[in-house]
Amino acid sequence: MKSSLPKVRIGLVGLGVVGQGVWKHVTGRRKQLAAQAGAELILHKAAVKDMSRPRDIRVPQSKLTEDAMAVATDPDIDIVCELMGGLKLSKKVTLAALASGKTVVTANKALLAEHGDEIFAAAEAGGGRVFFESAVAGGIPIIKGLREGLVVNQFPIIYGILNGTCNYILTRMEREGKGFEEIVGDARRLGYVEADESLDLDGWDTAHKAAILAWLAHGRWISMKEMPVEGIRDVSLEDIEWASKLGYKIKLLATITRDLKKGVVSASVHPTLVPQALALSRVDEVYNGVSVTGDVVGETVFIGRGAGRDATASAVISDIVDAALYKVFGGPPTLSVSSDESLELAGLDDVRQAFYLRLTVKDRPGVLSIITAITAEHAVSIESMVQTPGPKKGTSNLVLTTHVSSEEQISLLVKDLTKARGTVVKKPFVLRIADFED
Repeated sequence: MKSSLPKVRIGLVGLGVVGQGVWKHVTGRRKQLAAQAGAELILHKAAVKDMSRPRDIRVPQSKLTEDAMAVATDPDIDIVCELMGGLKLSKKVTLAALASGKTVVTANKALLAEHGDEIFAAAEAGGGRVFFESAVAGGIPIIKGLREGLVVNQFPIIYGILNGTCNYILTRMEREGKGFEEIVGDARRLGYVEADESLDLDGWDTAHKAAILAWLAHGRWISMKEMPVEGIRDVSLEDIEWASKLGYKIKLLATITRDLKKGVVSASVHPTLVPQALALSRVDEVYNGVSVTGDVVGETVFIGRGAGRDATASAVISDIVDAALYKVFGGPPTLSVSSDESLELAGLDDVRQAFYLRLTVKDRPGVLSIITAITAEHAVSIESMVQTPGPKKGTSNLVLTTHVSSEEQISLLVKDLTKARGTVVKKPFVLRIADFED
């Protein structure tokens, strides 16, 4: 029986792991999706790098092309799904589709973080719309949560585990007592690590996602140059063991804060000591978790699978259904975000929390008094200090935790401790200590 529903034609640009997941599930659940979208979803075309490449799914050759721009500008296509990743070509494809008045669905967090202002301006100018649920936290509906479910709120703090690869590595280091390099090797073999490893391991993937959340929550794009970003390469087994003794777990956290009184915002990415009592401390393996605190609703926590073909495809298809509903029934022409580019970034003095410092020092009399004198000079109050044998003969390890201090204080403290060459053997390693109760 011929369907009486309107037809919405979809073009995919990129048919890799996620793209194949989208094709598979849209094809396999056609009736269910048609009922939800109010339209028949037709997979019209897919742009690929190599049409002869073997794939896990069957796609008719007639629906494949190696010309990404042809999909972006095809007048028969209503929704363009940009799933290729990267920046240069994906930006070109996205802007061309929007200039043609099409709706774009994208999973490309780097593209949005680097060029979001231009892309959303193009959507407004062309009368299209951009959907990007899959760009942050995989299958977790955090974008819709901020965009739709929590609209009345202002958000003093959002923090989360946004990179499944780093979470997998830290989980296994803690559980198995194995070093970073050994676990990273396993992650590579399992395909968890990006081809450009710095995106995962040095925190940039998390930073891209944090920039998107900061814009959604506060209406200001925070560039990568404005955001302190640190990855997990220097986290040692010793740090993980000390975290456990102190009642914490180490997680790579994106933290976005807004001081509602001062009117300043900050975003950062750091390996962080998370109290074991918090729900996010128990988010392990490749799972993601995001905590959103609204001034009206209080805390809401989202936890789910953050990566992988099916989790990301689920979020992409959710956006496709929303885009189809928009196409058939209408709606606001662009994503409504209250832009506030005048919102200032918090200074290092404004960002305050407790810290963990691990130092390797010369094992000789008077060292502790030198260390405490330097901390006192910077008005950093030490909460605890433990000394253990160092990695080499004649050295000791010092593990310090501080009371609440500013990023500025700790930055200057670390600089002066590093200069104390006759006492401190190498640059201190610093972790933030999360305390989100206040």
